[in-house]
Amino acid sequence: MAEPAPLRAMSLAREPEVRLGALRIEPATRRIAHDDGREEIIEPRVMQVLVALLRAEGRIVSRDELFATCWPGVMVGEDALNRVMGRLRRLAGELGAETFKIETITKVGYRLTSPHIEPATAAPRPPAEPSRGPSICVLPFTNMSDDPQQDYFSDGVSEDITTDLSKVSSLFVVARTTAFDYRGKTFDVARLAKDLAVSHILEGSVRKAEGRVRINAQLIDGATGGHVWAERYDRDLADIFAVQSEISEAIVGALRLKLLPKEKEAIEQAETCEVEAYNLLLMARQYYDTAREGDVRAQEAIERLCQRAVEIDPDYVRAWTLLGAVQSWLHFGIGRPADGGGGAIDRALLLDETSADAHAYKARHLFNARRHDEGFAEIEVALALDPRSWAANSCAAGMYYHLRQFEDAARYYERSVRLPDSAKGDPGQLLSCYMALGDADGMRRAAEMTVVRTEQALLSNHVNGAAVGCIAAYAVLGQHDRAQDLIRRSMLIDPENLRMCFNFACGAINYLHDIPLALEMLEQAFPKMTADWLDHVAIDPDLDPMREHPRFQALLAEATARVAAGN
Repeated sequence: MAEPAPLRAMSLAREPEVRLGALRIEPATRRIAHDDGREEIIEPRVMQVLVALLRAEGRIVSRDELFATCWPGVMVGEDALNRVMGRLRRLAGELGAETFKIETITKVGYRLTSPHIEPATAAPRPPAEPSRGPSICVLPFTNMSDDPQQDYFSDGVSEDITTDLSKVSSLFVVARTTAFDYRGKTFDVARLAKDLAVSHILEGSVRKAEGRVRINAQLIDGATGGHVWAERYDRDLADIFAVQSEISEAIVGALRLKLLPKEKEAIEQAETCEVEAYNLLLMARQYYDTAREGDVRAQEAIERLCQRAVEIDPDYVRAWTLLGAVQSWLHFGIGRPADGGGGAIDRALLLDETSADAHAYKARHLFNARRHDEGFAEIEVALALDPRSWAANSCAAGMYYHLRQFEDAARYYERSVRLPDSAKGDPGQLLSCYMALGDADGMRRAAEMTVVRTEQALLSNHVNGAAVGCIAAYAVLGQHDRAQDLIRRSMLIDPENLRMCFNFACGAINYLHDIPLALEMLEQAFPKMTADWLDHVAIDPDLDPMREHPRFQALLAEATARVAAGN
């Protein structure tokens, strides 16, 4: 008899839904729903192992095969797999012994047994009903400080409480990216709870001033709108981590949940104990959210803030990750630092191998080094760890875009643009994909999204290179005068912005049909381009109509010779 084929490498984002008796298993969302209304959101590793065992269709799967399938290229200890198996067995018990059972075959491996396994039907899912188990959405806390620029701090408090509550195995927590969709909006709590299928809503406010912090928090019953718990904390700023832990533990108590010793330890263990490092990281994130790749000065500010944060706390994973990301952009844009942020990214992964964002930036780093297979293997790990990571989806899209595989690129950009922390340039990239595919409906939809984001960005920053550069969107919607006005104004204020000049050129070529304007923009862009920029020029479909133009060819030849000479 022939040996069964080995299991292929795991990507939860691409795994189909599976019906397992009374259970519906959704790998991409890490959701297990029971026909009686119960549901669980399980950890990425637990879902990976469950899917691998389901794929095996009752045969025994060795530990080595599980390691290779679920975590290719990632060092994972034996204890980690033991914990996953323990979680799966507890899950089977909670959902009913008739659903499935995990068997251990001594010195061989594991086997999943179940009376019935079948593919999920393609029928549409009925509207979501509120989960019968405890579940919560942590809304972004309101900044009550006198300084409106302290928004970054209140956002950080909200995000950290969300992360802490996510560590409680008996509680389902809505992702931060979904919760932040409701920032600044008026809504009915009961309606919001129903829409998100959660039992409770947490909202609050933060005031930070003169070395102190005051936090008000309210836990609201989604069904009645009544307050289940409320508290005010007035502490020294140095106590911010303790306050966040106290809020999380108070919510667990109010919901009458059992907090396991390891979960309590995880909640009380902050990513950093250094308040100044934490504050610097939150400031860097504010620049990151408002500027992104379009502004070298903002990138340099992020780099300085993160470097200072890791000087204060050398084990701060999020600071290392953001430092690696911004150094990658600086390397692409102006050729520094020499390692393109690789050292910072590797440091983040050494400290935390489960960071989806760090794996995503590692993937992009490998891909940019022309190690494409390794890059795609790494992005699979990132997407499996967190299918809703903006970094993972945007990096995956960019990698496919570079290979001119525009259908796959568009698929990932469609995901990334719907995440609240999406980069301002992502809708413009999506527009470029649909233009290359000849999809007029997709182009118009992406253009509408781009214009909305551009106008929002311009309310707080009259020139934002990452946003304004996408003037193609205005042209697609027939707003040619607005496009021309943005070009004139932006070039007067920020003429050195390479990314903006390049995007203006692409828009002029394909949508304004103004070749002299495109050449004017390219004449300013080419002398600043690095080797990575020239790699992008070689694949960008927006430049295809210009490739035979003599002036374009001369500019490209001059830039290529300059880069080859090391200038």
